[in-house]
Amino acid sequence: MKALYTLTAVTEVVTGSALIWRPSAVVELLLGAPLDTPAAMTLGRVAGVALFALGIACWLARPDARSRAARGLVTAMALYDAGVVVILSAAGIQSRLVGVAFWPAAVLHTALGVWCVERLRRKAVLDH
Repeated sequence: MKALYTLTAVTEVVTGSALIWRPSAVVELLLGAPLDTPAAMTLGRVAGVALFALGIACWLARPDARSRAARGLVTAMALYDAGVVVILSAAGIQSRLVGVAFWPAAVLHTALGVWCVERLRRKAVLDH
C-alpha cells in the first residue's frame, strides 16, 4: 500500500497547494471556467486545504499500511475518489464543464478509486 499512499500524497499535496494559491486557475484547467466570486475563491481554497491535509495524512501513513487506521484512510480515499468521479461526470455531462485537465483528473481518480477498493478487498481476503 506504500505506493498507493505515496502517489495519493504527492497528487493531493500538489493539487491542494495549487488550489490554495491559485484556485481560479486550477478550476479553469479542470472545468474550463474560472472562479469569479470571492465566495467561490474561498471555497476553492478550503478544498485546497482539505486536499493538502489528505495528502499529508497519506504521506504519514506510508510506514503503517497494516493498521486499522490505515484501512480507514484507504476507505476514505476510495469514497473521495468515487465522489470526485461522480461530480466530475455530472459536470461534464450536464453542464459541459470540461477543461484540459478534466479527463486526466477523471481517469486518475477512477484508477485511484479502483486501486483503493482492490487493496481493501485484498486486505479483507487476507484477514479471513
